[in-house]
Amino acid sequence: MNIDRLLQQRQGAASIPPLEAWQPALSGDMDIVIQTDGRWLHEGQPFARPAIARLLSTLLRHDPEGYCLVTPVERWRIQVEDLPFVAVEADYRDDAWWLTTQFDDVVRLDAEHPLSMSATPQQEQVPAIDVRHGLAARLHRNVFYQLVEAASVQPRADGQSEIGLWSAGSWHVLGLIDSDDDLSGEVS
Repeated sequence: MNIDRLLQQRQGAASIPPLEAWQPALSGDMDIVIQTDGRWLHEGQPFARPAIARLLSTLLRHDPEGYCLVTPVERWRIQVEDLPFVAVEADYRDDAWWLTTQFDDVVRLDAEHPLSMSATPQQEQVPAIDVRHGLAARLHRNVFYQLVEAASVQPRADGQSEIGLWSAGSWHVLGLIDSDDDLSGEVS
């Protein structure tokens, strides 16, 4: 994979390339790790040029073999400790929450891009949002707290209550609490 050539080809391109149309055979494993906090490492070191990680994020998809960087002629598997993206900003406008990842992907929290609860590497159930091509973003702690501040509580039949919020006409769960707990307790 010639990174400098890819950077030149993609310079000024604002959209994600048509990864779903590219189906090359798996070329092997590349020594890239996306850490839990969203940092990208190559051979154990952070990328010296942030533009490279940004470029590679546009070539990433989740395949049956794992997370892969894809071009029309190559497909390289990389390691992801948790999820590849982190939602670092949240804005409410036009009756919906809009979440922005560390690479400026902007995702509307709606029925097509819902929050879902999933396990972190530490086996904690926390929310994530679908972004694209089987990829999801974990909510940064500040974004999570911002959404919790705007959230409301809805009781469930099992004796627990959901903490969540409405966005684009859909209910999105941020966590669960026991119905007899007060809201100053921990969200799970």
